[in-house]
Amino acid sequence: MTTEPELRAGQIDILVLGLGNVLWADEGFGVRAIEALNAGYEFPDNVRLMDGGTQGIYLLPHVQSADKLLILDAVDYGMEPGTLRLIRDDDVPSYMGVRKVSMHQAGFQEVLASARLTDELPERIALVGVQPELLDDYGGSLRPCVKARIPDAVGMALEILDEWGAGGRARTSPASASDSVSPGELEIGLYESGRPQLNGAR
Repeated sequence: MTTEPELRAGQIDILVLGLGNVLWADEGFGVRAIEALNAGYEFPDNVRLMDGGTQGIYLLPHVQSADKLLILDAVDYGMEPGTLRLIRDDDVPSYMGVRKVSMHQAGFQEVLASARLTDELPERIALVGVQPELLDDYGGSLRPCVKARIPDAVGMALEILDEWGAGGRARTSPASASDSVSPGELEIGLYESGRPQLNGAR
């Protein structure tokens, strides 16, 4: 296991952060995308995958400790639902703050602003965001057009991490419980099966 001093001396500390609330339909995209990334791939010790949920300012210490930050989230670009976009570096804070889909984005924009003020903003930032279709559905899951983009978002994340020198390796066996990035009871299969059908849709 690589120690923290060794990481700082010779490797780049990378935080991969899934944002959102899985209880509100497409708002949970970032969390579901990072779950899929974690389920399918393993990474070097200097890469941390984290379900950031809606923690807002409480994520500040994690962001400050990272040299590079990759965010997965639902973002209102004003585009066709299911559209994926990659935003990089200085453009990321503005996209986290404009046309917010939920309060967690306001909180995370504050995280980035605070990290910048303390001169601890990661040197590289990338945002993989999907245009949501529906948010106002408490207990609902991702809409089909948004759920279908998870593999593409995972692929984009892998390309960025490879570009940053931290490529993933496909898992040869399922991730253990200790490797999970979010509570097992909210795993997408269990979550979706626990909600009754409403007019033929979840």
